[in-house]
This record gives sequence, structure tokens and C-alpha cells, in this order.
Amino acid sequence: MSSPKAQLEKLPRSIQLVLLLGAAALAAFPFVPIEGTDFYLQMLSQMMILAIFAMSLDLLQGVTGLVSLGHAAYFGLAGYALAFLTPADLPISLWWSLPVAALAAGLAALIIGFFVVRTHGIYFIMVTMAFAQMVFFLFFDNKALGGSDGIYVNFRPDASLFGWTGIDLDNKTTFYYFTLLVLVLVYGFLRRLLFSPFGRVLAGIRVNEHRMRAVGYGTFGYKLAAFTLAGALAGVAGFLWAAQTGYVNPELMGFHMSAHAIMMVILGGMGNFAGAIVGAFAFEYVMHFFKDLTKHWQLLMGSFIVLVVVFAPRGLLGMVEKFTGKRSGS
Repeated sequence: MSSPKAQLEKLPRSIQLVLLLGAAALAAFPFVPIEGTDFYLQMLSQMMILAIFAMSLDLLQGVTGLVSLGHAAYFGLAGYALAFLTPADLPISLWWSLPVAALAAGLAALIIGFFVVRTHGIYFIMVTMAFAQMVFFLFFDNKALGGSDGIYVNFRPDASLFGWTGIDLDNKTTFYYFTLLVLVLVYGFLRRLLFSPFGRVLAGIRVNEHRMRAVGYGTFGYKLAAFTLAGALAGVAGFLWAAQTGYVNPELMGFHMSAHAIMMVILGGMGNFAGAIVGAFAFEYVMHFFKDLTKHWQLLMGSFIVLVVVFAPRGLLGMVEKFTGKRSGS
């Protein structure tokens, strides 16, 4: 998984064109006159939120080579932060609650990462899962934190700014476009980060951490910074998820949520962030398709993932790149 050959950092022009067309299709979708538009807007909004979540994990797994089985803890913590911050009788301001929720998730990642990043390989994987399970049961067994029933978010955040109320997140279309904007901003930020000196060090750690230490890089600090940033970005996704669904429960922090994110990253293709977006959309679409097809959808879903890993080890984007045979800079 950490092999440089498993990465597709440089996106061929054919893939860039596909991504641009996909972004244009998402931007134009609310104007398509189809029955059940609100349902599809909600479903696509959730896919975009999960794409942000998958990109945050890709920073660890695809770029730095750190496979975390507890990444959902930061996703859920930010959702709970919104639930606890929102008063019972009026909405909270988006412009300070979103940064606070993301910072809370990032702070939790910093504290946990301080211990986790000291481990390597299978030990890193197991310790991340152990910490996530601790957080899960802290909320699951504590009635003061909502217990197993979770907590309702009574209002979506208020996006008014200096009295201007042009952004109404209660409107499904407005929330859809806001989520799309956040998705594009996070992707642009991570792509710039990938080819920055910081991102190049993270890529070097994935390929050969011992060599990076030998040439003078403090790999612990770099990995801890990546772990913290990934947690904060997962918090952004968790905040949006709670704002859209109006409900949070401990399952958002559970192992299954982390496993889904891992499969999204692997399915789309690791190390370029566009793969995480494609993987999130593909995973959710295929999962809904199989659920409608049979009650044994988990068997079909597992078989699908196995086939992708066997026949497209670099994910769906890698498979497209293989067929086009074109390589160019992103």
C-alpha cells in the first residue's frame, strides 16, 4: 500500500477533463428537472461530505503511508461539537462553530497522534483503532454525552453575516452548493499541499521513512502534523454531516465508518485526493445499488471491492489512466 507504484499523484489530462466534467455536472444538477430532486440533492450532499472525509484520510493513508482504523473518531467528534454548541432554541453561527468544531477534532487528533505516531506498521493500525474505540465507548456509555441514542441538532447553523441573510442553509439547494464549495476548497488546498515542501516530505516518509530521517528530517513532527491536519479536515466533514442530518450518535465514530473511508480511498485511488472523491461517490452509489438489489448486499459489496483491488490496484482513476495511456502533470 505504501509502494510509490501504487500512487497516481500526477493526473493525466484525460482524468483532469473527467474531473472537470464531474464538477460541472454537480454544479448543474439542481437545475435538472427530475422527480425527487430534494432526495437526490440530499444524497449527493452526503456523498460530497463523505468525499471530504475520504480526502482527509487520504492525506494519511495515500500520501504519508499511515493506515488508520480510527479516523472516524474525529468525524464524529466534530458532529458532537456542533450538537453541544447549538442552543435548544436558536441556531448557532456557522462562521465560528465550523472552525471550533474542526479545531476540536484537530486537537483530539493532536493529543491521540502524540502517542499513536510513535508506533509503526501493524501497531499503528491497532493503536488508532484502540483510541477510536475508547472515544466510541466514552460517548456510547455516557448518558450525559447522549449515550447510545445520540443527540439531535435542532437547527442548522446560521450563515448570516453582518445582518446579510443571503445564505440559508435550511434550503436544501443552498446547503448543497455550500457543501460543493467546501469540497472544492478542501481539494484545492490538499492538492497544493501535496506538491509543497511539506507534502513532498510526507511522500518521502511513505516511501522510506528511515532515509528521510537520515537526511535530517524530523519525521515524527511531520507525521504528527499530518495526523492533526487530517483529523481537523475529518472534523469539517463531520460538522457538515451533523448539520445536514440533524442527528449524531456514537456510530459516526465506529470502526465501520473508518473502514468505509479506507475502502473509498482504495476504490478511487490513493495519493491524489481526486481518487478519494471518485471513490466516495462510487462506493456510495454501488452500495445503494446493491442494497436495492438484494438483502445480501454486503456479499456483493465485498466482492466488488476485491475485484477492484485485484484488477485495479491503483483504483478507478488508475484504471482510467492505464487505459488512456497518457501521463501529464496535474
